[in-house]
Amino acid sequence: MRLPVVGYVDPWKARVAEAGFTMKTAPVGEIELSYAEGPDNGPPLVLLHAQHMDWFSYSRVLPALSRRFHVFDIDYPGHGATVVPPGYPMTANRIGADLAAFLEKTISQPAYASGNSSGGLLTAWLAANHPDLVTAIVLEDPPLFSAEYPRIRTTIADRSFATCSRAVQEGVDDFLLYWIASNKKFFTNNIAPGSAWVLTQAVKAYRRAHRGEPVEVGVLPNDTVRLFLRGMDQFDPRFGAAFHDGTWNEDFNHAEALTRITCPALLLQADFTVLPDGTLNGAMTQEDADRAASLLPNGKYQRVDATHVVHLADPDLYVRILEDFFR
Repeated sequence: MRLPVVGYVDPWKARVAEAGFTMKTAPVGEIELSYAEGPDNGPPLVLLHAQHMDWFSYSRVLPALSRRFHVFDIDYPGHGATVVPPGYPMTANRIGADLAAFLEKTISQPAYASGNSSGGLLTAWLAANHPDLVTAIVLEDPPLFSAEYPRIRTTIADRSFATCSRAVQEGVDDFLLYWIASNKKFFTNNIAPGSAWVLTQAVKAYRRAHRGEPVEVGVLPNDTVRLFLRGMDQFDPRFGAAFHDGTWNEDFNHAEALTRITCPALLLQADFTVLPDGTLNGAMTQEDADRAASLLPNGKYQRVDATHVVHLADPDLYVRILEDFFR
């Protein structure tokens, strides 16, 4: 079977390279942290992607941001090419501490920081626990309060986290294919019967043609879905399982952390819905966002008409927001 996906090359790879970005690694404690670094064209800016994704989810905004900032686009533990030892604790406190060590050792000066989703929670953790390392932050649709246990079980995101938990329990080696098989009904209902099988064959074909590279399936409908699949190819399901069982937020109280963020902070809230059964389809309800904004001592709030990964849904808007707020 010959599928057209095997020759697909994301055009933003060349654009990011032309903008001067290079892939690097840095030893931080027990981990080998992978990140993309741009040219030194201004103050440092740290980017922390959403869960299930990797550094390349920011590819659509990296060239523009690199014109005014010195960008460090990080694969935090559990994602991308970052390597962690067996048994590495997937908790906000441990990952946050390692990120702080990277900022202190590699960047060596206070940085702007923007994080999406779980990356937004880690950005809040950094600002709350290491104010000396952070100049100002943008929290891009973080699941504040909704990701805390047991409330996480009432969100649509937990369906994926439950799959992660089962994969860990079963000792799954290939999480991407396991995730596709586990969501066969979703693909059948929302795309077409047999689409899960076609996607599985596309993944296998790409891997055969591009050994060792993250999966990129060009036939998928949009950038967010395509880059989600790329991230899932390198994702450690222990990260998602830690959200499902509540251990990720152990000793990390969202409300308490927000009150300790003294630097300027912009909270972005993207689109959300609440399903008839009460399940939250999104990162925060309006009540969550209002509560979070009220707890930030030096915070601002902005509602954006975009899906959860704002920097993919509307890259130009995201760049404008960061430039206006940080500069």
